[in-house]
Amino acid sequence: MISRIAVIYYSATGNVYATAKALAEGAEEAGAEVRLLRAAETAPDRAIDRNPDWRAHLDATTNVPVATLDDLIWADGYGFGTPTRFGSIAAQLKTFLDTTGGIWEAGHLAGKPFTAFTSTGERHGGQESTLLSVYNVAYHWGSIIVPTGYVDYDIIHAAGGNPYGLSNISGEGEPSKELLVAARFQGGRLARIAAAVAHLRAA
Repeated sequence: MISRIAVIYYSATGNVYATAKALAEGAEEAGAEVRLLRAAETAPDRAIDRNPDWRAHLDATTNVPVATLDDLIWADGYGFGTPTRFGSIAAQLKTFLDTTGGIWEAGHLAGKPFTAFTSTGERHGGQESTLLSVYNVAYHWGSIIVPTGYVDYDIIHAAGGNPYGLSNISGEGEPSKELLVAARFQGGRLARIAAAVAHLRAA
């Protein structure tokens, strides 16, 4: 059974976007139908324009569709990405997640596999607390959390060794080749698990 995966992210300057693309590629390589989607930008232009990298990335990704509630209903599994904001979810993604009450209550989100990824400026800048904040949403939805774990120790260790989820250190530059390999690996895992769960749900 082919699964449907929604990879939904917010990225200010492109690091989370790069990881999201790699995770989506991994899911596609595993046979999934994938939608790569972004949370709508909510920051004012005056804030964005103070950071040329932020403005450049926003302008360069206007072709990426903005996530909707219909995308969540459509999907069999989710990958959510966010930079850390004081150890938690960026407001742009949180704003989208806060609109899901109606489809959560209707049962459209329960039982679907869910993984998360993040990027922080520093090694101890809140990676794990941000991932756990995203997973708090999964607990309430009744989702099936799919962490990176150490399913393939070599791949995850080379990517930084975070068993909670994929994590980049933006202060050290763009996501490494090793992290992108891990993202494709995790996308494949998510797709296969979502396909198995969707098959059971349909049975």
